[in-house]
Amino acid sequence: MEMLPGQPLPVPTVLTQPFWDGCREHRLSLQRCLGCRRFRFYPTAACPHCASPDSRWEEVSGQGTVYSWIVARKTYDPYWRNRVPYVCAIVELREQEGLFMPGLLVDVDSSEVRAEMPVEVVFEDVSETVSLPRWRPREAAAGRSG
Repeated sequence: MEMLPGQPLPVPTVLTQPFWDGCREHRLSLQRCLGCRRFRFYPTAACPHCASPDSRWEEVSGQGTVYSWIVARKTYDPYWRNRVPYVCAIVELREQEGLFMPGLLVDVDSSEVRAEMPVEVVFEDVSETVSLPRWRPREAAAGRSG
């Protein structure tokens, strides 16, 4: 994998490390509150719904629908300049109404993106230790082999 200078990479913390470990293994794992049983993203020390500090990490389906999106057509950052236009999407995960996760939408022309488009997570290995979750239309996966 070619890594361009200045490529932005996450810096895991004690709180976010389980999320990034799952991504590196190409699994999407989220915190689930042991109090109210709701999933949450982004990782937090306490549940934003019931304030319980008790949670565990659970693997989720990695499927959802596009809730909102923007198309970036211009950038001054050298890394992103080679990727424009690109689609930044907010995906509502199927596990729970109102469970949103941002990410790049890949394998689709920006003009074809629509609200409620079914998507699934894929992972981009950007370094030896970091894999980033991306989203692609579920129809794109059906036409692929292997």
